[in-house]
Amino acid sequence: MSVGMAAPRAPYACDPDRSRGRLVTEPPSRTRSPFRRDCDRVIHSTAFRRLKHKTQVFVFHEGDHYRTRLTHSLEVAQIARALARQLGVDEDLTETLALAHDLGHPPFGHAGERALDDCLRDDGGFDHNAQALRVVTSLEHRYPEFGGLNLTWESLEGIVKHNGPLTERNGASAGRYLQGGLPVGIADYNKTYDLELWSYASLEAQIAAFADDIAYDAHDIDDGLRAGLFAVDDLKEMPLTSEIIAEIDRHYPGLDEVRRGAELVRELISHFISAVFNEATRRLAVAQPQSAQDVRRHNAPLIAFPPEVAEQEAAIKAFLFRRMYRHRRVMIVMREAEQVVRNLFERYRQSPGDLPAEWIEGSVQETTSARNRRIGNFIAGMTDRFALIEHQRLFDSTPDLR
Repeated sequence: MSVGMAAPRAPYACDPDRSRGRLVTEPPSRTRSPFRRDCDRVIHSTAFRRLKHKTQVFVFHEGDHYRTRLTHSLEVAQIARALARQLGVDEDLTETLALAHDLGHPPFGHAGERALDDCLRDDGGFDHNAQALRVVTSLEHRYPEFGGLNLTWESLEGIVKHNGPLTERNGASAGRYLQGGLPVGIADYNKTYDLELWSYASLEAQIAAFADDIAYDAHDIDDGLRAGLFAVDDLKEMPLTSEIIAEIDRHYPGLDEVRRGAELVRELISHFISAVFNEATRRLAVAQPQSAQDVRRHNAPLIAFPPEVAEQEAAIKAFLFRRMYRHRRVMIVMREAEQVVRNLFERYRQSPGDLPAEWIEGSVQETTSARNRRIGNFIAGMTDRFALIEHQRLFDSTPDLR
């Protein structure tokens, strides 16, 4: 089958008519499936709109054309839907998970996450995955009958487990949480609504996770080129991008650098999508899952890069780490951004009256740890712009972050 064609609905797809439902029971929509309703709720959430001014790599005011968390999430959704369509799984659930995957990120990208994790180290730390779960289960205040968005079990499962199981069957932490244990937000919520943390997530969630990798590899190259951190020819040090560049130069001799870079990004995305589709098709043929539950209980992920493409993708990540994420210009801005977050946390901790009224209410009866988490929730929800405005309001000097 051509990778551009839609496959018939697969038996291993999540079926919206058989959803495990929502924590708070609601009457069904007359016009939308449960997963489409979830997707619409994410799009209409305050947290989703705030992604417009949250850093991907470059702080929002460094240029109008760099990715933000919002544009990145839209690009992830585009890639994820393409893969979902080809593999015959539910596009609405896949899109929900692609659009929701960054809702828990604080301002200033991974720099903000490092700073908040350090500020909250005695209170359970900070994990953007756990924060995304908090956002959609409690921090959004849009509906009269429940906190959060009251998403389906399948959407909550995908938000939490898209990168694989979090625990062993006996409850012991596993995967990325093997050393530090489960984040408090995930562990506490799972007592209320069991997300089966020991199993793999649906195929839709696995697709969203790989779409995220494909999007940020390709588009961070695009942003790095635009910022002048490296040139197209610098990417020839990797065999894959070298081959793609050579093919572009053969087809379009004398092409200007901007279009040359854009064509490279397009070809790279196509290469990775095709690779994931082919490997998933091979794994599915071997595993023969007959339901979404078979996917969850399989002993390995069913969405993956083939080994040789996984090496190609790792090489691109290593290049970006060296030439972009650890570039002196980027590092200076990120160090200053971390300090902005640390300053705000400490100020609110010492002077809680500086918090907005809605974030002070009820805090008198809280433990110190609960109050610190409340402050962390407030800061995590900030955009880059609002964090800088708050810093300017509370401090005599604020870095420019350029």
